Amino acid sequence: MSKRNVPGTCVIGLQFGDEAKGKIVDLLTEDHDIVVRYQGGANAGHTIVTGGQTYKLSLIPSGILNGDVKNVVTGGVVLNPPSILGEIDGLVARGVRVTDNLMISDRAHVIFPWHLEEDRLTETRTNTNGEAIGTTQRGIGPCYRDKVGRSSALRLGDFYRPGFADKVRKIAADKNTWFQAFAPAGQALSLDAEQIIADYARFGERLRPFVADTTAFLLDAVDADKRLLFEGAQGALLDVDHGTYPYVTSSNSSGAGISSGSGVPARFIERIIGVVKAYGTRVGGGPFPTEQDNEIGQHLRDRGNEYGTVTRRPRRCGWFDAVAARYTARLSGVDCLAVMLLDVLSEVDEIRVCTHYEIDGRRVDTFPSQVDDLRKAKAVYRSFPGWKTDICGMRRWEQLPANALKYVAGLSEILGRPVEIVSVGPDRAQTIFAPSAEWAPAARKVGV
Repeated sequence: MSKRNVPGTCVIGLQFGDEAKGKIVDLLTEDHDIVVRYQGGANAGHTIVTGGQTYKLSLIPSGILNGDVKNVVTGGVVLNPPSILGEIDGLVARGVRVTDNLMISDRAHVIFPWHLEEDRLTETRTNTNGEAIGTTQRGIGPCYRDKVGRSSALRLGDFYRPGFADKVRKIAADKNTWFQAFAPAGQALSLDAEQIIADYARFGERLRPFVADTTAFLLDAVDADKRLLFEGAQGALLDVDHGTYPYVTSSNSSGAGISSGSGVPARFIERIIGVVKAYGTRVGGGPFPTEQDNEIGQHLRDRGNEYGTVTRRPRRCGWFDAVAARYTARLSGVDCLAVMLLDVLSEVDEIRVCTHYEIDGRRVDTFPSQVDDLRKAKAVYRSFPGWKTDICGMRRWEQLPANALKYVAGLSEILGRPVEIVSVGPDRAQTIFAPSAEWAPAARKVGV
């Protein structure tokens, strides 16, 4: 069977998350019929700035601001009902059309109070190096754990079937037993199953208009040649199978997770856009070879407002790690790159890019599979001259300073992918598409 003419596009972060993927999804939405969120949970924070208004989304796809596009949350996502209802209410209060434009999978696994409690109780656990793995404490990891374990998992579709209350009672009883056995004295929550049943039945009724079999919907959309835009969450270096394990998220946040999370075969995705910051950031524990725990790092943090969208935790900042980004670009099948927050580097005299690692006296250009090796890696840098010019008001490729274009070209050369989008500020209009980006004719008009 030949591949249908379905211009499916996916936007994936190639670093440790927080790459400003939401802005790119928002820009490209107008060229698509459906925007698909396929993994992760409310630990994602996607910020969109347009018309002087700022929208912060965690579960709802970033295409929701376009009233002509369907936004789909698939079964690969773990869902916290109060969180998504809060997002829905917030958007409706601001005049955003949601009722007809949002669909949530009945296969999505649901976060319950016991998942939040498990997250709280395990938050202080560390690995053998004494470094916390880190969590947003939103119950996402424990929910994915129960999903794989199967016996203690509930999906959104279960809310509308007989036996839901009995399942909640059984799971709550099992969890209470676990809490009593393993929680420190006085720290365990005693779950009230009847209250949970009442609360979640109410959540379920409010969500009922949005619930559907999204797998069938998306496969039908493929058959009908609809244009799909897939929105990744977190970053590829946090992929549970291919990232810096165990300092990772609980889902496949690289390109490897698109099909498993959405149900759409990869053969129907035409273009994958890898999104990177012009420098590096990381939240929480784990090795970060290019980290600058100094004045440069603080400058990047302050200039880039590097504080978590969801948690407001200060992000660790450093130079661009091309070894890591080259690995995740290959892993995710990236066709082209979007370089975000380029304006943050405008006041830096010398910009550095890590092109190799030195590990145990050997120079390597491949990303280690074991975190202990990455922890020993010393970054080997290539330097680029800064441009010392405010670029936030620039809207055309040719307006960018020569040194900024040299830096972008250098990243393209090192990563082996063309840079076709550059962001020079948080607003939708502060986005520049390269002349080579013929695949995005409507979006290119934004900066004109």
